[in-house]
Amino acid sequence: MSAYWICIYKAVHDPDKVAAYAELAGPALRGGRGRFLARGLPEATFEKGEETRTVVIEFESVEHAVAAHDSEGYQEALRALGDGAERDMRIVPGA
Repeated sequence: MSAYWICIYKAVHDPDKVAAYAELAGPALRGGRGRFLARGLPEATFEKGEETRTVVIEFESVEHAVAAHDSEGYQEALRALGDGAERDMRIVPGA
């Protein structure tokens, strides 16, 4: 069953660190068979929605998503991000 990696940026403290993270994270997550479905600021919000950058990545399974997160390439990206942003990240199984 497919799974979705959902990441919401609550605050960006250092845009340069976020850019360094993105440069490393994209290839690492695609290498883990992730497919970016959405990324950016919302075009519309409802029910107390927040104007926060959101990223949605589809994986073949929860296991694939967790493996991509735990991969050395993605861990390198997280080290580059450091304290550059506050994020809410979760992996949700498909319906």
